[in-house]
Amino acid sequence: MSDAATVRPHLERWFETRRVAFWHDPDGQYAADLDDLELPGVQTIRVANDEFGIKSRLLHDEPTSKFLVYRSGHVPTGIGNWLLDLELAYGVFTADRTTLVAQLLGLTGTGIDEVVQTHEKFFNATKRVQSLKALLNAEDDATDLRAKMTAVVLGLKDSHSLLEITRTLLTENARGQHAKYNTLVDHGLDDFYWRGVAGIYGYESASPSIGDLVLWIFRKAIKGFKSDRPGELQNIQLDFASLRNDRRSQEALATLAKRAARDLDYASLIEDAGFRDLVSVDLFEETDQKIISDLARAVAEQTVTPREVAEVVRARQSSVWIEGYRQLYTAVASASELLGGIASLDLGMQSFDDGLERYRREWFRIDQLYRQFVYAERTAEYPKPLEALREQVEKRYTNKFVYGLGNAWQQQVDQVDRWRSTALRSQTAFYAGYVQPLVRDGDKKAVVIISDALRYEVADELGSRIRQEDRFDATLDAVLGVLPSYTQLGMAALLPHSTLTHSADAKSVLADGQPTNGTAFRGKTLESVGGAAIQAEDFKALNADERRELYKANRVLYVYHNRIDATGDKPGTERQVFEAVEDTLRDIVDLVKKLASANATNIFITADHGFLFQDEALGDTFFLSTQPQGDDIKVVNRRYVLGRGLKVDNAFATFDAAQLGLQSDLEVQIPKSIHRLRLAGGGSRFVHGGATLQEVVVPVLAVNKKRKSDTRLVNVEVWPESDKITTGQVVVRLFQSEPVTDKVQPRTLRAGLYVGETLISNLAHLTFDQISADKRDRYQSAQMLLSQDANDYNNRAVEFRLEEQIPNTNQWRVYAKAIYTLKRSFASDFDF
Repeated sequence: MSDAATVRPHLERWFETRRVAFWHDPDGQYAADLDDLELPGVQTIRVANDEFGIKSRLLHDEPTSKFLVYRSGHVPTGIGNWLLDLELAYGVFTADRTTLVAQLLGLTGTGIDEVVQTHEKFFNATKRVQSLKALLNAEDDATDLRAKMTAVVLGLKDSHSLLEITRTLLTENARGQHAKYNTLVDHGLDDFYWRGVAGIYGYESASPSIGDLVLWIFRKAIKGFKSDRPGELQNIQLDFASLRNDRRSQEALATLAKRAARDLDYASLIEDAGFRDLVSVDLFEETDQKIISDLARAVAEQTVTPREVAEVVRARQSSVWIEGYRQLYTAVASASELLGGIASLDLGMQSFDDGLERYRREWFRIDQLYRQFVYAERTAEYPKPLEALREQVEKRYTNKFVYGLGNAWQQQVDQVDRWRSTALRSQTAFYAGYVQPLVRDGDKKAVVIISDALRYEVADELGSRIRQEDRFDATLDAVLGVLPSYTQLGMAALLPHSTLTHSADAKSVLADGQPTNGTAFRGKTLESVGGAAIQAEDFKALNADERRELYKANRVLYVYHNRIDATGDKPGTERQVFEAVEDTLRDIVDLVKKLASANATNIFITADHGFLFQDEALGDTFFLSTQPQGDDIKVVNRRYVLGRGLKVDNAFATFDAAQLGLQSDLEVQIPKSIHRLRLAGGGSRFVHGGATLQEVVVPVLAVNKKRKSDTRLVNVEVWPESDKITTGQVVVRLFQSEPVTDKVQPRTLRAGLYVGETLISNLAHLTFDQISADKRDRYQSAQMLLSQDANDYNNRAVEFRLEEQIPNTNQWRVYAKAIYTLKRSFASDFDF
């Protein structure tokens, strides 16, 4: 360092606070450059055996001027140095590199010079030194300095903690990169890092590496961070939890976990473990795979109760790996409840009306669970573990439920003279029973959404989804669908009318003599009651103002939606019908919101008919071996026949038009139970038109928009069992004070122990989503592990906080808290 320009900034800073600088340059290396310094307002004096004159000038002649007193060669010591008293008063400037850097950093602690000397390469870069200086505090020691140097090398701006340094290095390693670690080595800071890792985490190795550290961490995690030396692994346990739960490193830790699971052959380690032993373990993806495999097998063999399955599935929703396995867990839970329901199934019904009521109250749930299972299984990324379970579900659903229910219900159908019920209003009375009373006085309007083939069980789920929306309520009712349960007749029945009849060729249905096939004709019928009709896609294509104008202009608005029937009725897509149901649920919730935004407050959601669907290919026993016979057969469908002079056959239920409430001379035949007619082309899994409960119990969902907010998050209470913390960990009991419902929604919180704003424990993330009415099911525990920092706060008040994230931000606010006193004795160091 012989360039005087390099020294100038240090001298300028010196003179910001002092009047005189004594510069000792024994070798005279700066003598030639001294005049180039050009320090503003500073006079330069070279010492040349004139110490007394210099002292007089500084103290008496110019007592306020600034001077740089430069001395080369040997400097006398003791009383031989006539300027010693001034040097002691003003200080001695040195251009020694180490001293200059130490002065620049403003640190005076022990060991600072040694750090600067050891890491010469780091301090050679001005930009790096500037970045470091911004992080320093005057009281920093050599360890703090190296930690902050490490942070600068790694590009960390907000923290120099071992956790954040480790997070950075592990994240890089997960990407298969090494540049940052190599930079650490290049600047001689790797040894400092590994000493910190050994002292704070407990990892020691003759040849440490990030890859080896990863395996060591996961080995310890597998054993629950237990050690022969109490508390030894507490810090890595806490930081490992942070690494896994913090979104900045979650993905990296997942990648490292996959690598570690392979290297440690974790799958072999849990081969003999049961799913019950693994419920609280989520280190590796293999845990979820093992649980699902064993749980699916147990459900198929019915060696586990639906309640236990539900508890396991609920517990696994917090797994790190849940996104890849959520559908599999849903499938297993649905199958468990379905098989349990079928095992206890009682298909007895006292009458036609009793059968309808029992279906809408309880039996529909089996159809719903079957749909949820099939959809989850079909959309799961790895469906293979469900093969045996799927076989059981298909067999029992089809044979015991669909076929058994179809046969039991057919006995009631065979006994009725007319297609009507005292339990359910007829679908033909939909307008008169639901819409007309609402709009009769002229001050209210109604919207009717008709979704083709939206069967009752789907509407039940739809109602739940709508109720989860703020300010929306939905009440499910049902009507007895028309027979045959097919689109043209069902759509006509929902319109305002007095009579329904078929056209001469039986291919269309007339309401009061007017055609009803298509939106345009239905719109004409609605004009008579001040209404209009529109397709759902056309309505959604309107802008907000156009929607409001459309609603304003009509007393009644019918919106036609068709996704389920359009998918199921095509041979190439019929197996995708449950995917179409899922799309329909989203469609209609969105449609309801758009209608509400257009000022609609009273919305009815209904369907033209339901449907039967079995995902497996149907055997010959599901098809009639006979074909309909008659004088004039007009229409033959898999589930119904229209004609004149139809020949009575025990394979069919035969009705004349009057029995079905129709005004025509046509007769109708319905294959009994769930049987189909075998026809060329087309599909056979998805059918409708017949008289099964799934086809004819048609939903009517009444939706209302409220003025005030009516959804909220579930309440959670902290129930401390003590007011003292005496060991290295504490378990805090938490209580969800009410069940989760459509309107009382789950709450996600995080828990931690704090002194002021200093976190002294792990952060535990908790979800409160229990739907059980039993209080015993609604308890949770947060296990808090104290960090080493907690030792600094013994005999102090400690705050347990439950915090919730402020919506649409990364900030958290306190939701609930409890105060503890930290009372740890030396003996507690041996009980962790």
